[in-house]
Amino acid sequence: MAALATGLPLPPAAPLLIVLMDVSNTFEAHELSNPLFVTLTAIQLLLAWAVLCAGATLQGSIGFGLGVVGAPLLVLIAPGLVPGPLLFDALVLAVLMVYREHRSIHLSGLGWALAGRAVGVAVAAGMLALMPTDRLGLAIGAAVLLVVAINASGLRVRPGTGSLIMAGMLSGLTGTISSIGGPPMALLYQDAAGARLRSTLSGYFMVGAIMSLVALALVGRFGMAELRLGALLLPGVIVGFVLSSHVAAVADRASATRVLVLTVSATAGVAVILRQLLAG
Repeated sequence: MAALATGLPLPPAAPLLIVLMDVSNTFEAHELSNPLFVTLTAIQLLLAWAVLCAGATLQGSIGFGLGVVGAPLLVLIAPGLVPGPLLFDALVLAVLMVYREHRSIHLSGLGWALAGRAVGVAVAAGMLALMPTDRLGLAIGAAVLLVVAINASGLRVRPGTGSLIMAGMLSGLTGTISSIGGPPMALLYQDAAGARLRSTLSGYFMVGAIMSLVALALVGRFGMAELRLGALLLPGVIVGFVLSSHVAAVADRASATRVLVLTVSATAGVAVILRQLLAG
């Protein structure tokens, strides 16, 4: 800041450094309504941006992935980043994807899935209202391992009224607790073309994320503090969304992408559970 006062020219990286210093100072002692959150330093912010960039690139390419990649890793960075702030970012990403690929969206059946989602969200809200905050890490880790197991199971389920309702319920439950609601729905649409999969899931996520955020707000897990933090994390999401436009075609053909995502997610989920058990 001395350079600004003296009129001396700033180096090219100075604006970014100033922003990071201001962010770090602003959030150094800021506590969210979720008491699991303590501090968010500039290093944590950079790591969170990197995680969200990777998750948004993946979701923008194959239709889901922001929560699967982001939730377990963000919990390890700072527990208060999940579920509220991450769900807010998931909502923004879903809106961007619906706008980009609205021509391919397939609305048939999504009403049943959203009806199931409402039930799952209600159950999750009740669980969160009763769950001690220091046990949330265990719930998130368990949800991560559950959705990884579902996605790795090889099950092939056709979209129908019953399967859409059940997938919506499971998605609402895991999505509200841990911000990971994609895999149950992706399982139903795994045989769809890439553009249809991405746009249809995004339409579902857009409405579903709003439902989950309202439920979190009602049980005191989402307020202005989480909203501000979610907004602070958006640069990583925006960069990932832009990158996904260039890698979607490659990801549609890359079978190794799915294996890598599941491996990273399962490892992080186990790490979250172990950290919670060792700490408690």
